Amino acid sequence: MQACNIYLCGVGGQGIGLLSEILLRAADYAGYTAKAVDTHGLAQRGGTVISQIRLGTVVFTPMIRARSADLVVALERHEALRGLQVALRDQGTLMYYDTVVQPLGVRLGNEPEVSAADIEAAGGQRGITVYQVARPDIPDPRMQNIAVLSEMHRHGLVPGLQAEHFLQAMDDLLAGAVLEANLRLFKAA
Repeated sequence: MQACNIYLCGVGGQGIGLLSEILLRAADYAGYTAKAVDTHGLAQRGGTVISQIRLGTVVFTPMIRARSADLVVALERHEALRGLQVALRDQGTLMYYDTVVQPLGVRLGNEPEVSAADIEAAGGQRGITVYQVARPDIPDPRMQNIAVLSEMHRHGLVPGLQAEHFLQAMDDLLAGAVLEANLRLFKAA
């Protein structure tokens, strides 16, 4: 498989790190080489968190050039638009969880809040396929990352990764009631 470039973005506390690690381990279980790098911008205070993952049969570096990601996965609407604009290639795919953690500019009234329509419009201009995920039924907002992972799997957005690869990775990283709850959520899609 040629390299698949995945750009993950969100806000501190949303679980980008866990989602990234699940994808890395799932790729390993599938027999692919995977490289990743994380950027945490004041993550503990609601700042931006980014993970860049490249996986395939031959991958040398984790860094993804601007506007060359095949897939952008965002756990927040503002970050979805930002990821689409800076990282995603034309005709790429964006999957985002439809929630808002307002950046300072929005809270101060200096910038407008990003809407789902804004994301659709920006994607439509560049031939980007957009998937919106919203699961108001999940018991804990910290599980939004697994809701997105489940939809990524359901739509086959990461070539070569099967359910068993994701399940093995989750089993490596989670335990007890947290693991069981997340497995149920993953399998529910």
